[in-house]
Amino acid sequence: MRIGFLVLLVLHALIHMVWFAHAFGWVELPYFDKDISGMVGFSWLLASFFFIGSAIQLGKQKANWFHPALMGVLISQMWIFSNWEDTKFGSFVNLLVLVGILIGFSKSAFEGRFKEDVKAMLENLRLSGSILREADLKHLPDLVQEYIRRSGAVGKPKTENFYLEFDGEMRREGEPWFKFTSRQYSFIPRPARFFFMKARVKGVSTQGYHFYHPPTAKMTIKALSVFPVVKTDVPEMFPTETVTFLNDLCLFAPGALIDDRISWEKLDELSVRAVFAFKELRIAAVLYFNTEGDLIDFRSEDRYEIQQMKPLPFNTPVKDYREFDGIRVPSYGEAIWHYSDGPFSYGKFRLKALRYNLSEMPEAET
Repeated sequence: MRIGFLVLLVLHALIHMVWFAHAFGWVELPYFDKDISGMVGFSWLLASFFFIGSAIQLGKQKANWFHPALMGVLISQMWIFSNWEDTKFGSFVNLLVLVGILIGFSKSAFEGRFKEDVKAMLENLRLSGSILREADLKHLPDLVQEYIRRSGAVGKPKTENFYLEFDGEMRREGEPWFKFTSRQYSFIPRPARFFFMKARVKGVSTQGYHFYHPPTAKMTIKALSVFPVVKTDVPEMFPTETVTFLNDLCLFAPGALIDDRISWEKLDELSVRAVFAFKELRIAAVLYFNTEGDLIDFRSEDRYEIQQMKPLPFNTPVKDYREFDGIRVPSYGEAIWHYSDGPFSYGKFRLKALRYNLSEMPEAET
């Protein structure tokens, strides 16, 4: 769709240049023998510059590419009205451009909400800079202590927030996989998680935003960033997103597992139970490790499958450990629901970027 719209903008600009050339007698247009004033001719040229500028911005995937396109449409349509009988068909092209502008504006506004939420958290953030010491691990089960050591977190600043970029595939039950990319910010002392996803579902550009800032949790998914496909802030979202928050800590912020809101119970030689307490809410998960000390799975019974509106077993097997920003974490994982008729993998995640303790929003790396 983006490429097609780029072509439309460029062709529209070229047509305006032809009319500019006609105004000065450089090009003759068949079936049009009226004189066009120099002012109108220069207006056509100006409109073409706006359309070309918009196409360049769109090609670079700049967020506000639609601003020059709107100026081009306004100038173009003004002179179309003044020569309606001969130029009225240009209104149809301008209408197509306006539809694209509406979609572009909606995308920018939707993602802008995500960015503003993150900026508000960062503006009120004061990083302590305190270092994670060996003594900070003493209250943890041996499996968790070893996992944190293997990650390389000991001796580095304690994790107070982190930023993730993923690409991968998702699907709903009975439907094909679709590809996605995502950006996520998580904040730990004052829990928050902001996850923004871009995808193409059945050929339609789709964006989704998961907002978790206790006691609020909600999810919005929009086709073309205009039409809501999913919009929910039901109470069940709160424990669901809290499980996801804990899941992210376990997988991508090992040093944060010293948090005193997490209580631990050893189950056997390769598994432990974690309970995360936040005010009145309690959610639990079992962490499974291999013999080398790497976390290989996370399983919880407290996450709601929102379509069925009931808690179902949920797990995230992970593998392919790599170092990101000095910390060793898994770079691949899946998200699996366990329905009555068996497990269903609905998400495949490949970690592309990870940064810790940000004080400002970074540019996307992927």
